[in-house]
Amino acid sequence: MLKKTPGKIMEKSVLREYAEAIIIALLLAFFIRTFVVQAFKIPSGSMIPTLLVGDHILVNKFGYGVKNPLSGATWVAFDDPRRHDVIVFKYPENPSQDYIKRVVGVAGDRIEVVHKQVLVNGEPFVEPNAVNLDEEILPSPRDNMGPITVPADAVFVMGDNRDNSHDSRFWGFVDLKAIKGKAFILYWSWDSANFTVRWNRLGKIIP
Repeated sequence: MLKKTPGKIMEKSVLREYAEAIIIALLLAFFIRTFVVQAFKIPSGSMIPTLLVGDHILVNKFGYGVKNPLSGATWVAFDDPRRHDVIVFKYPENPSQDYIKRVVGVAGDRIEVVHKQVLVNGEPFVEPNAVNLDEEILPSPRDNMGPITVPADAVFVMGDNRDNSHDSRFWGFVDLKAIKGKAFILYWSWDSANFTVRWNRLGKIIP
């Protein structure tokens, strides 16, 4: 006949509780990262002055709808990306990379760039956060492009640093299925050149 050992039973119970707590925490973190919010770090200057190299941002993955994390298909739609939204998406030419740009055109919009001036449906696209830092006009899509029409289920995106951004002017449209979410807040910013925290940027809402 086996004798029960209270100490061992209690030890197993405690270990089981810890294991269950850890598993639940991991599942919750996975759920939040997949469907609700995800953190990203800005590695390049294509969104200057809105976003700087070393900025850490949070992206709302829930605002446009609930998506299949594997295919990107929308299960439940809430809203579509709008002009001026800053979005994170899978780079069309290499889906393993994430890009961040601003939406300039949505389905049906006619996009044209004439001597750096961006036109949407024949009207100047006014984006207060966008800048042109190079006065030279280049014979390339950077400064002259189109007109082209945004197809259904896609958006046309550009970086706010218009003269230094690899975006839809060069590689085309972003499929809605490739969009991960809308950037909405800065939670950390590190200036590696000066080895300091940019305290004035923490908690800044992304316009």
